[in-house]
Amino acid sequence: MSGTFNRTRQYFEDFAVGDTVLSPGRTVDIADISAFAGLTGDHYPLHVNEEYGRGTRFGGRIAHGPLTFALAVGQIALTGFLGDAVVAFLECQGLRALAPVRPGDTIRARAEVAATEPGSRPTHGTLRLDYTVLNQKDEDVMTFRMVLLARRRS
Repeated sequence: MSGTFNRTRQYFEDFAVGDTVLSPGRTVDIADISAFAGLTGDHYPLHVNEEYGRGTRFGGRIAHGPLTFALAVGQIALTGFLGDAVVAFLECQGLRALAPVRPGDTIRARAEVAATEPGSRPTHGTLRLDYTVLNQKDEDVMTFRMVLLARRRS
């Protein structure tokens, strides 16, 4: 983790390449997985049927990949790292599920500013943040890059 950050960041210019934050842990449980299945309609047996899951290479139910992604984005949002600077989500790049997230796993998210691009308009810039989701054993379970639009100082 590099340096400190201002929880009240308001502008694109408040971010520097290398700024990093690590969220607190959050335990993923069966209720989270079931709620996500109900919310999205994704009732694939690997996520909602323990007997089916036992017969797979995972040996039991696992969390949906998009659930892990959503939790990571939320965990970083809760840290205040982005302040009020972000005005829009532009893109998610290179999402990779590296290991399963199982009920009972505790995950944390780390985000690092990988690039800042002022852009062609004076009102907004682009932030590229590299996310890594880690489990309780400090193993990487997911990585992706978020591309966000942030307001610039006038």
